[in-house]
Amino acid sequence: MSVLIVGATGTLGRQITRRALDEGYRVRCLVRSMRKAAFLKEWGAELVYGDLCDPTTLPAALEGITAVIDAATTRPTDSLSIKQVDWEGKVALIQAAKAANVEHYVFFSILDAEKYPHVPLMEIKRCTEQFLAESGLNYTILRPCGFMQGLIGQYAIPILEKQSVWVMGDSSPIAYMDTQDIARFAVATLKNPDTINRSFPVVGPKAWGAYEIIRLCERLSGREAKVSRMPTGLLRSVEKVARFFQWGWNLADRLAFTEVIASGQPLIAPMDETYAVFGISPDEMTTLEDYLQEYFSRIMKKLRELEYEREKAKEKARKKRSPFKSASKQANKQP
Repeated sequence: MSVLIVGATGTLGRQITRRALDEGYRVRCLVRSMRKAAFLKEWGAELVYGDLCDPTTLPAALEGITAVIDAATTRPTDSLSIKQVDWEGKVALIQAAKAANVEHYVFFSILDAEKYPHVPLMEIKRCTEQFLAESGLNYTILRPCGFMQGLIGQYAIPILEKQSVWVMGDSSPIAYMDTQDIARFAVATLKNPDTINRSFPVVGPKAWGAYEIIRLCERLSGREAKVSRMPTGLLRSVEKVARFFQWGWNLADRLAFTEVIASGQPLIAPMDETYAVFGISPDEMTTLEDYLQEYFSRIMKKLRELEYEREKAKEKARKKRSPFKSASKQANKQP
């Protein structure tokens, strides 16, 4: 089976690519930059140029493809808007996949997207789900709500570097999942007909609040966090101001996601049916405690090694001091 992976250079997409290659699939990755995606080629994937915002590039990329796994989304650093990529780009991709007679389309949405019609990204995800379901393609929709990998930059690194950890008021607890585990579900859809034309939550077993994660990081690192609160009202004000300017629309759309994080409603869902359909045991999933413990164990070991090397370098420098200079210093001290 040949699989086209869209968004393959992203945090989740690269894990899907690795998993699909390890399971023996012929993997093609749709990329905009061959240079940035060179590591995927080294893994064994075929790279093909394509841009969701340029529909003319898609038919060639889909030629001979059996299934599509769509893990692409706009990034904060992108100049393009959420509407351009996550709506217009996805509509073009779905239409191109239909024209290419793709047998299976796997789409990553967001958990509870239908509950937030005023949040652009959530509403676009909901609309894309509906468009895909009505396209005539065989599809599977997976709905994660947060990646464990994102917690490293948000909590772990600031704590290690003694910088502020920013927390928004009463932020919603989130059932984070390791992207390697999410990738396992994505690739498993390719050989499981029971997943066709169905939607599944793909979330962790527990919804973690911001302060719970901070306390866990403090315990595992042995360091105290410096916590700063970000007023939700301030973010909403910035969002409103940004919408007055065309250059600020993308920023405003992203800030609107604050409504999801600040709702106080946990982002979690029962996973019993998902595990049963996919034939995967929950015991095989990585817990947040294990994920962060492994991270801090590696980092703290590296920090100790660096400290040891610094001390060795200092000692070596002391031993290399000139005996003449040392003698001169002693002579200068004599009356």
